[in-house]
Amino acid sequence: MATLITPASVQGPILVCEEGLSVWGGVHPATGEIIDALHPQHGSSLASQIVMMPTSRGSCTGSGVLLGLALKGTAPCALVFRESEEILTLGALIAARMFNRPIAVLRLTAAEYDALAQQPGAEISPTHLRAGDLTWPLAPLSSAGIALSPTDQDCLAGRNGEAARLAMDIIVAMAAVQGAPRLMDISRVHIDGCIYASPALLTFARTMADKGGRVCVPTTTNAISVDRENWQQQGTPIDFGTAAAQLADAYVEMGAQPSFTCAPYLLADRPAANEAIAWAESNAVIYANSVLGARTVKHADFMDLCIALTGRAAYSGVYLDENRAARRVIRVTMPTDADESFWPLLGWLVGQAAPDRIPLVCGLEQTQPSEDDLKALCAAFGTTSAAPMLHIAGITPEGLRPADPDADTVPLSAQDFADAWQRLNRGAAQIDLVALGSPHFSAAECATFAALMAGSQRAPAVSVIVTVGRGTRQQIERNGVAAQLSAAGVTIVSDLCWCSISEPVFPPQAKVLMTNSGKYAHYAPGLSGRAVRFGSLADCAQAARTGLAPSSPPDWILRAAR
Repeated sequence: MATLITPASVQGPILVCEEGLSVWGGVHPATGEIIDALHPQHGSSLASQIVMMPTSRGSCTGSGVLLGLALKGTAPCALVFRESEEILTLGALIAARMFNRPIAVLRLTAAEYDALAQQPGAEISPTHLRAGDLTWPLAPLSSAGIALSPTDQDCLAGRNGEAARLAMDIIVAMAAVQGAPRLMDISRVHIDGCIYASPALLTFARTMADKGGRVCVPTTTNAISVDRENWQQQGTPIDFGTAAAQLADAYVEMGAQPSFTCAPYLLADRPAANEAIAWAESNAVIYANSVLGARTVKHADFMDLCIALTGRAAYSGVYLDENRAARRVIRVTMPTDADESFWPLLGWLVGQAAPDRIPLVCGLEQTQPSEDDLKALCAAFGTTSAAPMLHIAGITPEGLRPADPDADTVPLSAQDFADAWQRLNRGAAQIDLVALGSPHFSAAECATFAALMAGSQRAPAVSVIVTVGRGTRQQIERNGVAAQLSAAGVTIVSDLCWCSISEPVFPPQAKVLMTNSGKYAHYAPGLSGRAVRFGSLADCAQAARTGLAPSSPPDWILRAAR
């Protein structure tokens, strides 16, 4: 039966998205236009549409962007999903409950979804969905069956303050969406909502801070949208820089650490295996689950703060052991002598092959990927899949976990890698910018790139920028790597990341950029409006020196594809 998750009385034309959509990075935050250049519905507008998609994908910031669209009047009037979905659902829930901007959210069975997708438009009420000759009753979602502790009930009653009450109300409502029987304790939180992707994120954070919100568990912060101490000297526009800094400050005011990194797993205090945490930021969530063996669902922006204010989360999803099994097996033909660009390409392809389920990747048992290889893989996987984790047989902590008995199998061949390389290399050969650090570079990656650039200089017409977390910057300043990079003409920027960077820190004159990040190669055309080239770190160093990207796929792809 069709389920009504958030109610609203709306009608409008239907826009069917053939693939899941990352609203952050894939949709213009003011107009609602789909800007993801690789999405089948690129150029369409979500505004005032009944938008259908199997589920969302990509960044946890999608909830904040959706709230921003709602406040601007350019949001969809309804969202219809076939699978479970939490990121956009949360944005719609907050738009309605905190700001009186309702967006209907429905979840349909596969048969209902397919039937509705054939209709040009629909009408949704709190009790029915009507489209042409079709009518379905809507079953409202209820949180009545969720077992709440006395502490939870005290929080809902406002005994811990208004901000905590609002946070608990949102957590309980989303727990019903997630099908959770109860709430659970969380040991730490990573906040993704500190990126200034929309004024709505500041509106939300400032509202919670002004209501007395204070975190009650250790809480780190994601990369923000400005270099916190240096944005004025860098020429960032005053209005944008002030708002972005105020957003970061609001979270620090509520007790979060000013870590400002999208790679919290690079910090000294990392989660342990099986530790129940609450992280937002898609690459961090996937890395925590897959590589560290910790446990966190992919919490959307806003939910991260709600959990930090209460220390409680819904007992659902991959917090439960039975929900961590793979439902698709990906068999990879491992090419000979592949360079490290294999790993982000693999992540991007695996995400496409398993866009809505946890995969088990087989065929790599004899490889020895570094933590940075796995970081690149997890980040790229998060751009094309909604899943919060993946397994790699023989490599990741749960790689020996049997796949679900009903799991199917999908092969990945050398030709798939060649095709992926072509899709991520649509820019011209002439490079204006080398963009490194999405997610933030580790100290080891900085040292590797410094060695590749040793004794040479970037070409005068090429900007080379590496983004890092504050802790990494301090480390490379102590060990001399920062000085080596600077001697080669490389600029080091902390606090922000490529997915949150803007002009003029992003060089305005650059027309084509090169990156070794599968994540940024996917998002950059929509986020920056620039063409992109993708390659290994050695390819990036060569492009930095010469201003030219490789003209063909790497030898390991060409050999394997013959």
